[in-house]
Amino acid sequence: MEFKDYYQVLGVARDASADDIKKAFRRLARKYHPDVSKEPNAAARMAEVNEANTVLSDAERRAAYDAVGQGRRQGEAFTPPPDWDAGFEFSGAGFDGAGGGDHSDFFEQLFGRMGAGARRRAHGGTAGRDATSHRGEDHHARIVLDLEDAFRGATRQVTLRNPQLGSDGRVTLEQRTLDVKIPAGVRPGQMIRLAGQGGAGLGGAPAGDLFLEVHFRPHGRFHVEAGNLVAELPVAPWEAALGAVVPVELPDGSSLKVRVPAGAQGGRRLTVRGKGLPGATPGDLDLTVRVILPSGLDPRARVLYEQMARDLPDFDARKVAQAEASRGE
Repeated sequence: MEFKDYYQVLGVARDASADDIKKAFRRLARKYHPDVSKEPNAAARMAEVNEANTVLSDAERRAAYDAVGQGRRQGEAFTPPPDWDAGFEFSGAGFDGAGGGDHSDFFEQLFGRMGAGARRRAHGGTAGRDATSHRGEDHHARIVLDLEDAFRGATRQVTLRNPQLGSDGRVTLEQRTLDVKIPAGVRPGQMIRLAGQGGAGLGGAPAGDLFLEVHFRPHGRFHVEAGNLVAELPVAPWEAALGAVVPVELPDGSSLKVRVPAGAQGGRRLTVRGKGLPGATPGDLDLTVRVILPSGLDPRARVLYEQMARDLPDFDARKVAQAEASRGE
């Protein structure tokens, strides 16, 4: 995917004010709008201009775009870093799509989860009430946790940056730090609700809420699928061949014993029920057997490998693998 320089598309500087961006958009719209333009590529150019304006005219999107695009150039290969938008606080209760319209893959990768359509600009959906009294808007952000937090529960300090449009028409970031209680058993994608930590209410109405969407940092051994923990289980050849009971250490530091059945081949999946993420319905622990061979450069192992080669001349690994594949194993 190629990086899109929206400032270059609109022909404005990176420190352009909101008014500068509005003027640039109107000028280009008059030039490329398909209803009036005679340019051969008017429709495509207008789509680019619309997309650039969608980002740069919105204080929240613009701040996030500036953070991820720092030092990037138009057209260079680009992949958004994982959880690149963690720490940004956005209006609305969640990431519900880009609000309609045709956008590039670049736009969808960055903003498909935080569009204006997801934001409740009418102060929490209070249309019809007294115009002088409105509940504050809900806000949302991502929180990135260690997997260990989901086992033990924890209290973590979270620093959020809230993009604001200043009186000079330029975007500034207001920063705040919150102590957040992480419940044991929290799942990826789950929302942690902080009551009253969203936008301020009007006319004495209560503030909105802040919703934190949970994500986990990469773990050295485990990854999470729903509430299940998934990992490799390294075993020695004799453990796989003869069967064994081997220890498995969990992210919280506890350990359990897992039985490896005799004849287990590499790639076999072993499931331990209820030993994944904790909760009212605990997840499972899914382990994939990985057979680790002693190095043939070790003289002791080499002697044993040579003996097996002599004593098992009819063993053909390729045929065994082909037979397993035909059985769907």
